[in-house]
Amino acid sequence: MNKLAKRLTWIAAGAAVGVAVAKLSKKRGARSADPQGLRHSGTTVLETERLILRRFTLEDAEPMYQNWAHDPEVTKYLTWPPHQDVDVSEEIIDSWVSQYEKGNYYNWAIELKELGEPIGNISVVQRDDRARRAHIGYCLGKDWWHQGIMTEALGAVIKYLFREGYLRVESRHNVKNPHSGDVMKKCGMQYEGTFKGYEWDNSGIGDAAFYAILKEDYENTKGGACQ
Repeated sequence: MNKLAKRLTWIAAGAAVGVAVAKLSKKRGARSADPQGLRHSGTTVLETERLILRRFTLEDAEPMYQNWAHDPEVTKYLTWPPHQDVDVSEEIIDSWVSQYEKGNYYNWAIELKELGEPIGNISVVQRDDRARRAHIGYCLGKDWWHQGIMTEALGAVIKYLFREGYLRVESRHNVKNPHSGDVMKKCGMQYEGTFKGYEWDNSGIGDAAFYAILKEDYENTKGGACQ
């Protein structure tokens, strides 16, 4: 056998092995290694003292509508309008549920243990996996404001995202809504600056204050101020 024939034989053998390995990995549901070092575990259940953070189900449509989504006070500094009826909430949840199999989709219902139903939502609204950066958004029914609940939820999500391999977790708020910034500060996030006329929400065009925490700083503070 000449050199060319041997080379072609080895190439064919290698290709056959590669196909077999690929089929085996697919059969086992294995995920390929992420070049950015991210786990991509997706929306998994997180538990705190008072809360269970979990995936939404269609059964959550009624409590979502009643507990926060219908309320213009809750949505005042958000970019989506109050839901007109429970059907809107169901449609939104249905669109979320269809994305849960994606390993890079992070969207939790905030369930209050003593109530047994969701009272708000926290999610990754923007990502840059190359920079290993995640941007968090959240909302909570007004009956549960000023009780440390969102601080508890945000702290759990920050901890989880750093375990996932993200190096920076950030968020922002309309400067007319300073209580949201208080939540960020309680979780060890640092104020980085205000962008004038940065975004539109239901209150109009406004200034946005940015906060962030790096994984190294989180670890140096032994889990952040809200842990």
